[in-house]
Amino acid sequence: MSHPGGGGWEETSPERLYVITGGRSTSSAPVGLDLVTLVVAKSQPKPGMPPEHTAIMGLCQAPLSVAEVSAYTNLPFSVVTVLIGDLLAENRMIARAPVPAAKLPDRALIEAVIHGLQKL
Repeated sequence: MSHPGGGGWEETSPERLYVITGGRSTSSAPVGLDLVTLVVAKSQPKPGMPPEHTAIMGLCQAPLSVAEVSAYTNLPFSVVTVLIGDLLAENRMIARAPVPAAKLPDRALIEAVIHGLQKL
């Protein structure tokens, strides 16, 4: 989309990204978000929300990683973390780290259980 004045207003132009985040490089929430942090919306988007917040909340009706949200919205990771941080600060979303590998059951144990069940 172009604006009067001749300059382009590309979807990923620095100007647009600056406007989306209000010029911030960090969110208002004290939560550290990384690529694999899972986020989920607590409700449907509300009328009057900024379009990017609406899009993120619409996508996150089921848990998604921050990397997936970035890919689906075609916004840089840094911008998505600011927007998700805002939604977390407004208590509109929940974030959690994925289950660490150390807390997952041992593969050999699972295979032994499956083998035992197959013998029944």
